[in-house]
Amino acid sequence: MPIRAADFQFVRETVLREASIVLEPGREYLVESRLLSLTRQEDFPSLDELIEKAKATRDSRLIRLIVEAMTTNETSFFRDPAYFTAIKDKILPELIKKRQAERKLTIWCAASASGQEPYSLAMILNELAPQLAGFRVSLIATDFCEKMVERSRAGVYSQVEVNRGLPTKLLVSWFERQGSDFKVKAELKRNIEFKTMNLATAAWPAMPPCDLVLMRNVLIYFSVDTKREVFARIKRLMRSDGVLVLGSTETTFNVDPSFERFEAGSASFHRIRES
Repeated sequence: MPIRAADFQFVRETVLREASIVLEPGREYLVESRLLSLTRQEDFPSLDELIEKAKATRDSRLIRLIVEAMTTNETSFFRDPAYFTAIKDKILPELIKKRQAERKLTIWCAASASGQEPYSLAMILNELAPQLAGFRVSLIATDFCEKMVERSRAGVYSQVEVNRGLPTKLLVSWFERQGSDFKVKAELKRNIEFKTMNLATAAWPAMPPCDLVLMRNVLIYFSVDTKREVFARIKRLMRSDGVLVLGSTETTFNVDPSFERFEAGSASFHRIRES
């Protein structure tokens, strides 16, 4: 039975209020398919009853589960390889040179989903270890979804997941067998801090100044006003010569003129425009 119009409207309003995610009319099929899984997980007889319970009780846990069900967690190791090649060959080496005096580097993965992006960066940082000798490197990985943060922290991936973008050499070096799955070795996790964070909230938790920020494939779900707010917060958080990485279809153009786009290798990046 298709989702009722009033229930779809409730989900739209809830997701917009809690996560600033815009669900356009016509996305009923998406809401229905994702919430049916939650309905089974929470042992409700039907989708209608799950939503009625959320409406009647405003139970914070159930509301959060509904919002999390509507977030997209598509990711893979070294997703969009051109970006990671440019980060390894150009972006990070240049930042390392600029930070020789203070010998400190902070990287933030702002929508880390199930963790493949921060672990991909950790593997790159290991390859650059000779250049980073004596550096204090911080890699912060955040996501809205608590379940995804827990998955990332556990670092356990299926055969299908490691087959998506992870070279065999790196699989052998940084993962160990756990039954039919593969678990990230402790030494790769050592410098990664995983935590929950809602990018759409007005006040972000305390964060150190960042040299490299990856916020890929998340802003496409926000309204223009929310994007402007997020870019303003990024600008305050980033070092003046830091680098911002967006998804391949995302841009600051016509949203925030204080950022400019530049090319590195065959990928595009953003930085704060000089005054």
